[in-house]
Amino acid sequence: MILEPGIVVSKAADSVMVETIQKTTCDSCAAQPGCGHSVLSKLTSSSVQIRVLLGDFDANEIRLGQSVTIGIPDHVVVKGSLLVYLVPLIGALLGAWLMGSPVKSPELDLISVMGAFVGLVCGGMFVHLRSQKNDNNAENNPILCDIDKNPRMFEGIS
Repeated sequence: MILEPGIVVSKAADSVMVETIQKTTCDSCAAQPGCGHSVLSKLTSSSVQIRVLLGDFDANEIRLGQSVTIGIPDHVVVKGSLLVYLVPLIGALLGAWLMGSPVKSPELDLISVMGAFVGLVCGGMFVHLRSQKNDNNAENNPILCDIDKNPRMFEGIS
């Protein structure tokens, strides 16, 4: 399980929105001091809000601005990456193949490109529908693992 610290920015009955700082693999790289990519990632690091299921915690235990630790199952990252990248790509290839023609002409190539676009959109819609289906599934979502018992309230959280 990947553990990530964050700050609670909003609450709902069954989940909280947690703001985390987006990290890159540069933090653990040995070539970090001499790498231009490392400098760029530090300059453009941004915060991300993630919907986190409560797990074994009660919503009344959590306050806005409280530091928490969220857990993201390893398989979610791998399966999610494969689903998000491969399904639309396969849809685009399948659409181009189905709408393609062995005869080469600009008009038929345009139809093949349109088929690829339709396949890409259909693949993206499939990924979106699948993510909505797993919206409240604890096995496929980040879960609240720990709450800071000594909360520090942060300013500027709305």
